[in-house]
Amino acid sequence: MTFPFRDFNNANLDLNGKSVLVTGGTGSFGRAFVRTVLSHHKPARLIVFSRDEMKQYEMAQEFDDTRHPCMRYFIGDVRDVDRLEMAMRGVNLVVHAAALKHVPAAEYNPFECIHTNVLGAENVVKAAIRSGVSKVLALSTDKAASPINLYGASKLASDKIFVAANNLSGGVTAFSVVRYGNVIGSRGSIVPLFRRLIAEHADHLPITDERMTRFWITLRQGVDFVLSSLAIMHGGEIFVPKIPSTKITDMARVMAPNLPIKVIGIRPGEKMHEVMITEDDARTTGYLPDRYVIQPALKFWNSDNYSDCSLVPEGFRYASNTNDEWLDDIALAKLLQETTV
Repeated sequence: MTFPFRDFNNANLDLNGKSVLVTGGTGSFGRAFVRTVLSHHKPARLIVFSRDEMKQYEMAQEFDDTRHPCMRYFIGDVRDVDRLEMAMRGVNLVVHAAALKHVPAAEYNPFECIHTNVLGAENVVKAAIRSGVSKVLALSTDKAASPINLYGASKLASDKIFVAANNLSGGVTAFSVVRYGNVIGSRGSIVPLFRRLIAEHADHLPITDERMTRFWITLRQGVDFVLSSLAIMHGGEIFVPKIPSTKITDMARVMAPNLPIKVIGIRPGEKMHEVMITEDDARTTGYLPDRYVIQPALKFWNSDNYSDCSLVPEGFRYASNTNDEWLDDIALAKLLQETTV
């Protein structure tokens, strides 16, 4: 069926006069987040925290402090808790998007992955509590659910750190997590690879397995989902958006209907299907019209926080191959046409 990509309403979020910091702010999410915030809000400060000075320079050409006097650019690494604490002085809200995300690179460089994704999460928690930040929302990934690679395992550890941080903050700082699947057209998705091969007049498109399925979300949706989750979070939740699935073979066929596919085999650490909520998580998972809310099974949690949120049925599993919502060829083609790489 044609699935209309839903909008995640963030109208209830007011960032006017607030100080907001985004780690990993020069990435694709960070740039889109900054663009959206500047378009709809008037923050007192909007701080980009990242370690790549060239990307910050390039970003400052688009979002300069003459037209946008709220903009601040902090060179820093989430591995450095002192620098984080300095950047968070007077900050109200933090969105934590910094991570090492490349699955094969994490397998080959495990120490680096752990230092950024796990110890970096610990540093964000420490700095936020010491600085009196009001809310911290961390970006996660489907790979954190039943992980089979180090990247997924490190993000699961990160998720646990942010949920448990609510035990440590004394009610001053609330920590929550958002978890979603592939961002269509992003550097890590298969779409740029297919587009490059098509442009180079390749004679086939490589597919790791014909049965493979994936969840899809647009970059704009991802930003809106984060903003809307910031508006409703209490601290301790993992928010999961209701988004559609597609088969990778359908993606290839829509992008290049005249090109054959070649099955090359699943890569190390790659899943056949994506899972964002496991059966074990389902025991404390409720649902709202546009998202699922995995609620923590910890003493700090108030079960009345989502009194209007019904629990999912026993044995529920939110996976890309058993999803109720799928993109047909028309919807997929329209989405690809609208997506810029």
